[in-house]
Parts: sequence; structure tokens; C-alpha cells
Amino acid sequence: MDVAALFALAWRVVGKVPDPVVRGAFRLVADVIWLLRGAGVRQLEANLRRVRPQARPEEIRRLSLLGMRSYMRYYGESFALVGARPEQIDARVRLVDPGEVVATMNEGRMVVMALGHLGNWDLAGAWATRNLGRTVTVAERLKPEALFQEFLAFREGIGLEIIPLSGGGAGGGVFRELVRAARQPTPGLIPLLADRDLTARGVEVDLFGERARVAAGPAALAVSTGAPLCATSITYERLTGARRRAAGTAWGIVIEFGRLLTVPDDVPRADRVAVLTQAWVDDLGRGIARAPQDWHMLQKVFVADLDPERYARTVAEAEGAPAATS
Repeated sequence: MDVAALFALAWRVVGKVPDPVVRGAFRLVADVIWLLRGAGVRQLEANLRRVRPQARPEEIRRLSLLGMRSYMRYYGESFALVGARPEQIDARVRLVDPGEVVATMNEGRMVVMALGHLGNWDLAGAWATRNLGRTVTVAERLKPEALFQEFLAFREGIGLEIIPLSGGGAGGGVFRELVRAARQPTPGLIPLLADRDLTARGVEVDLFGERARVAAGPAALAVSTGAPLCATSITYERLTGARRRAAGTAWGIVIEFGRLLTVPDDVPRADRVAVLTQAWVDDLGRGIARAPQDWHMLQKVFVADLDPERYARTVAEAEGAPAATS
């Protein structure tokens, strides 16, 4: 199957199909995937048990079904987003208590945002470019290359500035480009999906009472540039009445910014990224707990689920020491 061609076709066609048909089709896909109980669904349930440790098995099963429907809704909405009118995008998004975060942007600063795989971050990005300012983010370089180019064209088409995670841009690497963007005196945001990172650069944190590994990028960028940082939750809500008619769809998203995070002056510089990472993870964890069905985490994020030997090598690489062998 030519996945890139399939995605390209979806971006050309889905937006022309009536919304109830799109929603019904992607809900059916979600239900079939859930019934097949592949590795992704089983891992989703393992992750949800961390969020709701007191839940009965049948409750976790129901939550994972809602989770798969939420995940497939994201795809259906993103394919249809290409043809959405600006006023429809605005009607689909509700920002909760913007407070100091938007005020900081209005001062002409870029705000770094740590995101989880929650809700529809593409819709949030399309809305942000219209209502908040310049929006710069990083995209993983998918394989095959043609698929990456389709995602790149889509996200640039909705107004995002994309830095490829590998092999992209001049200027000495992704982090250097992010530093350059963070230091620009323009209002805007740098949203970074960060709730999963199994590289040697990741940071081990406490999440729902267990150890997990997340990306160091948001905190490292904030520490390096002095840019403000907050966690950001994006969850779904049903639309009704005039807002539903304006949106042209039955679902919208709620964006909630966390507090602006800073590191106390007495924290040693070597520990600042870890301390700041734990702070945004705490805030993001509260967002996940409010709507766990919208956390599209079908991969391993908790240390207990990882292969011990492989993880030991990852940690050893991070520490610059050889991994222990048995």
C-alpha cells in the first residue's frame, strides 16, 4: 500500500464529504481497530490504567474505545481541515482563561509550550496562527519521504512554520533553529509534542506515580533562551446550537494553558532542565487526567513497559558511560 498516496487522497477528498459521513466513517474505523485489539490498543489500555488506577477492567476497556474514537476523530478532522473556512476554524476552538500566557505573547515574546498527544493539535495550530501569532513547531521526518512531504505541505498550508526533526534547514540543527525562533521579538508560540521520548536526550520524570521518559526539548529551550514555558492541554468537547452551525461539525476542542513556569535561582544549572521538565509534566498530567480518552498514547512511555536491557543502554548513553552487560 502506498501510504503517502493514500494520505494525499484523503487530504484532497475528505474535506468535500459531508461531516456526518466523515465522522461515521472514522468512528467505524476506530471501532474495528479496537475490536481487533492489536498492540497499539493494548498499550493504550496499559497507559490508561496508570491514569485511572482504580478503574475496573471493563471501565478501562470502555475508556480505550473512547480513546480510539478520539484518535480517529483527529485524523478525520485533520484531513478535512484543508477545506475549512477561517470562521469555521475559529468556531471549533475554545481557549480557557488565557491569562498571563496570552499577555506575554502580546508583549512581543515567543512562548514555549509542552504538548501531549491530546485532542487535535493540528486544529489548535491552525487556530493559533490566526489568533495568537507566529506558530513554530517541529515535525518528525516520517518514512517514506513522500509521506513526510504530504504532512509538511498540510501543516505549512494551515499556517505553521515547520522545522524537520532531522535533515532539515540550515543553521546547525533543529535546536539551534528553535533557539533562533524563541529569541525573535515577535508574538507567538513554539508548541512541542513532548510526552514521549525514548532517545538518550530524554528526561525521566514522575507521571501518575510511575517513572516515564519525556522529551527534554521544551525545558532545554526555555533554559537556554529564557523564553517562558507552559504545559498546554487540548481536549475535545461536543458542540451545540449556533457554535455547532458555525463550526460545521459536531466536535470542537478546548485549549488550556498551564501556568508560566520558571526555575528558582537556587537550582543548579545542571538540574534546571530536569526540574522544569517535571513541572510541565505535572501540569500536563492534570490535563490528561481530566480527559484521558483524548490522550492518544498508543506507544510505550512508562519505564516499566520498556525493554530493560535496551533502556539501560539508553540511560548509559545519556550518562556517557558504557551500559552494564549480564
